[in-house]
Amino acid sequence: MAEAEELPKSIVRRVVKEKLSTCSDDGDISVHKDALLAFSESAKIFIHYLSATANDICKESKRQIINAEDVFKALEETEFTEFISPLKDSLEGHFNLLMI
Repeated sequence: MAEAEELPKSIVRRVVKEKLSTCSDDGDISVHKDALLAFSESAKIFIHYLSATANDICKESKRQIINAEDVFKALEETEFTEFISPLKDSLEGHFNLLMI
């Protein structure tokens, strides 16, 4: 069961390296295995926290299925509003690709 909750290590590594390379002058960043594990665990905790908050919002609306608006409201409630605009942009891009 715990393995099912693990984030793919290759994706975590790629995201971390891409984001950290923008902070480096030469763009070459090495990340220790323990640091990658810490990033992965932090992301899992954030996902669980955001999911639980979105679920509460969904239940308050007397619905059983969490939608994108629930996630946006959860981001507001948890004071992670800086993620709302990039998330909306990403979703719009995703939906535009599906419509092609």
